[in-house]
Amino acid sequence: MNILVTGAAGFIGFHVADRLMARGDKVVGLDSVNDYYSVSLKRDRLAELQRRHGDAFRFVEADFADETALENGIGALDFDRIIHLGAQAGVRYSIENPRAYVQANLVGHLNLLELARHRQSSHLVYASSSSVYGGNDTLPFRVEDRVDHPLSLYAATKKSDELMSETYAHLYRLPQTGLRFFTVYGPWGRPDMAMWLFTKAILAGEPINVFGEGNMRRDFTYIDDIVTGVVAALDNPPPDDGNEKAGGSRATHRLYNIGNNRSEELTRMIGLIEASCGRKAEKRLLEMQPGDVRDTYADISAIQRDLGYSPTTTIDEGVPRFVAWYRDYHGL
Repeated sequence: MNILVTGAAGFIGFHVADRLMARGDKVVGLDSVNDYYSVSLKRDRLAELQRRHGDAFRFVEADFADETALENGIGALDFDRIIHLGAQAGVRYSIENPRAYVQANLVGHLNLLELARHRQSSHLVYASSSSVYGGNDTLPFRVEDRVDHPLSLYAATKKSDELMSETYAHLYRLPQTGLRFFTVYGPWGRPDMAMWLFTKAILAGEPINVFGEGNMRRDFTYIDDIVTGVVAALDNPPPDDGNEKAGGSRATHRLYNIGNNRSEELTRMIGLIEASCGRKAEKRLLEMQPGDVRDTYADISAIQRDLGYSPTTTIDEGVPRFVAWYRDYHGL
């Protein structure tokens, strides 16, 4: 298959594109390579994809939130299915720069819906987020739960994306699958995520900021498990059969949680980083940040039932792999 992957220079997009090409697909990667975090890391990911897969990977540098740039960048390229992973990420940054989220996550998502509609794509898989669950206090989070009270603009944009996708599934019978990711980590990860920040500080002998006084829990999901779920979703478009699907739609639209189905204490993750780094962390215990949630925990029964998704990597395995990659990437 020829597949368009947005956010191909990003963490999840890089790994998804790599897996697709490893199994024989061709990938058109699309990314604006913005400076929200290290551009050099994004360039290194792209170079690694090119090195591993050669002509199977074609990269287009363009902003999918710019309709003209999107059309000019990929107008003549051949692809059928779309994996839309590009977005403006980050809960805290959405408080500082809300307009970036409206542009990338709302306008950008609409542009991809229109692209898929006019191309008559056989399936659009897109990234949502566990952030949509907001202040829900019933654990684990289920796709059947109401998600009407987001705690950040980032979460609100992701919920809005799901609503727009439902509309396009209803009006145009466009097959779509939305994936609510839970705290993804692993090699080639994002520098703004806690695991990277903690590892960097501990290796440098600097203190780490631990929000929520350390009393937070996350459903940490290793990147390889995430990619397995994304590819399984891509290969199984929702049928147009009028039956209710995961997430409640009767159109060609499903919603799934992709998590590890374990809620781990933040302090346990820090302990694993300390062990992998060979030194203890100096912890600054701070209050919860605006927009953050205290606990996340994914009910993955829907994606297990429909797609056979079953994560296999615990944080005891995954955290040391990340730290080993981090050391290697930085020559430490």
